[in-house]
Amino acid sequence: MALIRYALRSRSFTRPAVSKINVITKFAAYSTRVSTSQPLSSSSRSTVPQFSHAVNRPTINLQSVRFSSGGPLSKEDIQRRILEVLGSFEKCDPAKITPTASFTSDLGLDSLDAVEVVMAIEEEFTIEIPDEEADQITTVSEAISYIERTPEAI
Repeated sequence: MALIRYALRSRSFTRPAVSKINVITKFAAYSTRVSTSQPLSSSSRSTVPQFSHAVNRPTINLQSVRFSSGGPLSKEDIQRRILEVLGSFEKCDPAKITPTASFTSDLGLDSLDAVEVVMAIEEEFTIEIPDEEADQITTVSEAISYIERTPEAI
């Protein structure tokens, strides 16, 4: 078997030389129909088999399936879930959590905490809020209205 030598940067490699016959023989193993009208040893014909159809290859069918609860979420359900998310934060006083509360002034959260709240809302509703829009969500009511406008929220 012949070896082909080639260099890549400072290292050299060798690999078996692949002849046309070797490739076709390997290709023939996957073929479903090979023309055998003439014997392969015939001196008048080429020793390469003639293929009459394309190779059958296994196909993989991948489909994306999204599971959801059905229709769009109601405003009451969205509000309840967002208030539950806020209630899970230690820095939020449960007595101050209302649908009209501001993250920074009413709930006493700093900017990093507000980002964490938005990230928790993303996880709760399995969505991704773009950074420019996440920066504009500063109150509970803005979070509720954003989720209402997002059909992907579940």
